[in-house]
Amino acid sequence: MGEHYKSLSAVFPIILKVKYGEVEILLHRRKNTGYQDGKWDIAASGHVDEGETAKMAVVRECAEELGIDVKIIDLSFVHLSHRISNNGGKAYYDIYFVVNRYDGIPKIMEPDKCSELRWFKINDLPNDIIDIRKAALDYYGIDIQYSEVIEV
Repeated sequence: MGEHYKSLSAVFPIILKVKYGEVEILLHRRKNTGYQDGKWDIAASGHVDEGETAKMAVVRECAEELGIDVKIIDLSFVHLSHRISNNGGKAYYDIYFVVNRYDGIPKIMEPDKCSELRWFKINDLPNDIIDIRKAALDYYGIDIQYSEVIEV
């Protein structure tokens, strides 16, 4: 019997605020990561480390990348995307949570991996956002909790 299929998990904290009646989301521009550098991504996204749950990873990533304090109880699951690659890349379970509450002011804590941090209207995202993140946010907006992506 062969070895079991291996996949990785990544978390995406959807951090929102309302400004002048418009819902805004916090995004960061990737830098020196080796994946979609120069494009906008969901702020504080990252891998789930060994020995931690997805919610624990969100709490850790928000502290490490944004300097904000998030409690597990303040996270709500909203979407799961099973992402596979046709070109030999890794398979991922991308897990999206809304951050309902946090303490602190988000700031760039890892300037070697992030060149910019900005709020965008969730209904008017930048053109250079990572395509699969835009799709996941669209699914979140219409309450679709599961999707599959095949990257070529």
